[in-house]
Amino acid sequence: MQLLADGVFYIGVNDHELDLFEGQYIVPNGMAYNSYVLVDEKIAVMDSVDADFGKEWIDNLEEVLDGRKPDYLIVQHMEPDHSANIDLFMEHYPEAIVVASVGAFNMMANYFDTKYEGRNMQVKEGSTLSLGTKELTFITAPNVHWPEVIFTYDATDKILFTADAFGKFGALDVEQDWDCEARRYYFGIVGKFGKNVQAVLKKIAKLDIQMICPLHGPVLSENLDHYIDLYQIWSAYEVETPGVVIAYTSVYGHTKEAALALEAALKDKGCPRVVVTDLARDDQAEALEDAFRHSHLVLATTTYCGGVFPAMEAFIHHLIDHAFQKRTVVFVENGSWMPAATKGMIALMEKCADITYAQTTVTLKGSLSEPARDQINELAAELAAQF
Repeated sequence: MQLLADGVFYIGVNDHELDLFEGQYIVPNGMAYNSYVLVDEKIAVMDSVDADFGKEWIDNLEEVLDGRKPDYLIVQHMEPDHSANIDLFMEHYPEAIVVASVGAFNMMANYFDTKYEGRNMQVKEGSTLSLGTKELTFITAPNVHWPEVIFTYDATDKILFTADAFGKFGALDVEQDWDCEARRYYFGIVGKFGKNVQAVLKKIAKLDIQMICPLHGPVLSENLDHYIDLYQIWSAYEVETPGVVIAYTSVYGHTKEAALALEAALKDKGCPRVVVTDLARDDQAEALEDAFRHSHLVLATTTYCGGVFPAMEAFIHHLIDHAFQKRTVVFVENGSWMPAATKGMIALMEKCADITYAQTTVTLKGSLSEPARDQINELAAELAAQF
């Protein structure tokens, strides 16, 4: 339990047992499932937590309640890591009312076989709820990142509860940089829905916000412009950091050698930042984050079965699925007898909008030859001239 403001408490939990968030994202520092309580003449609880932590959550809530009973459970997001204990709550507090969007109630019928008829309150854009001195206003945030999502603004305390927006990977009992894990979280989970994020950012720009309370990651109460500005950049698919990401796959080491040679040439020519990642071995979510963060992306891979090496093809599909755009893309291919990877990568990348291709491409036919080294130097000069 943590007091955030007068009558506003944090009652979330930390999960250090989880290995993959949403079944795919590595979370070495665990996850936080956040929940909040607003205590006034009436009491509102903001979202539940993951199924494995129902008892701990109720215990945390009971400590805050100190014998009182909650009046409302506000459900901002129905993803199971936040909604799994709705039914537990409603059984534990039979007089409470659940507050949510119509979309959320439809999902409750799917998960719990009930919409809690007679105990529900449907809210929409601009709906309000008074707890006494605390006045809550609901803001619809469809596809940030599920369609039923709502934000809640506490005008009295100037707190914005933002569902999964402004969240990050990592439990709250571990110190780590916000930007990195929030960026990886954003582009992996929310990134496809940039237009929707832009729309809700316009809505909240009108509010006096002194604190942001997301459903993952820390409560944000200082330097809020920094976090909001990053969300503006990310959701508009703008470049955050000028630099080159070299994402490669290599079977026998020759394509890796070419990638490292390009890295050295770029640094030698003054490129401000170069990041190299092995797509077959490194975390592809981290590679995705880097691709969206930087201005230039080099895709270097081998020809495989007449097409693109599987790890590279999978990565490009990740780019497509998350609406990769507004970047310069470069191709490096290898093929001992029939280099065809660039053709295959171009065909895939056509699904991405507003992509500029470098004039220079690099082709290896086995080992890194002198002609290929010349192409690498030519490519490095072309890219370095753009910074």
